Amino acid sequence: MVEYLSDTEYPQGRRVLVVFAHPDDAEYAAAGAVARWAAEGRDVFYLAVTDGSKGTADRSTSPAAVAERRAAEQRAAARVLGVRDVFFLGFEDGVLQATIELRREIVRVIRRVRPDVVCCPDPTARLMLTLHRRHLRPNHPDHLAVGDATLAAVYPSARDHLFCPELLAAGLQPHRVGEVLLWGTGEPTLFVDVGATVERKIAALECHASQDRPEPLAEAIRERARRIGEVVGLPYAEAFRYVVTR
Repeated sequence: MVEYLSDTEYPQGRRVLVVFAHPDDAEYAAAGAVARWAAEGRDVFYLAVTDGSKGTADRSTSPAAVAERRAAEQRAAARVLGVRDVFFLGFEDGVLQATIELRREIVRVIRRVRPDVVCCPDPTARLMLTLHRRHLRPNHPDHLAVGDATLAAVYPSARDHLFCPELLAAGLQPHRVGEVLLWGTGEPTLFVDVGATVERKIAALECHASQDRPEPLAEAIRERARRIGEVVGLPYAEAFRYVVTR
């Protein structure tokens, strides 16, 4: 029998940085947990890596206009959840790679925010369940790149002073992240009870009005959370793989 970690004991850190590729990724993956952590008094920060400029079916608009609208939607969703601040790196949507440049920019935010916990996509999850869990679909390559670069930023780049010396010269001191939570994983070890916050997750997703949604969105989100919760006997849950980096 698999033993799962208690969501009342983990994560242990009080300061959380959520790193994701596109506006709305964090809401789909972790908004219930984010809202719960914020309500518990934890400081939660967002880092959106791409500009989200490809996320539209509207051929009459421009990538710049899409990016501007999606950034505004992301800020609105963050306010709903109690996120303290949102950082945007502005990398081009759809062509992201886990480069040294990307890693450095994630390190920059880690050293600035100094989180105890980092939450990001699982870079090994090349296939993902659809929202209604009827089929598998390929994971977005931007998600994989963000997960890969974030793990490399956490260890060793943010921790050790000889990495990114230009950041040290700018006054950004090394920082050791103690815990990482990976979403979209095939091997979750931590199930977070989001029964009290699933409606806030839905409200946050509804802030992303520019995006095409399955109908009805609210019931699809509840159903996904129900299915995840069934694994551990919770009405609604979100699942993560817990990684210790100490």
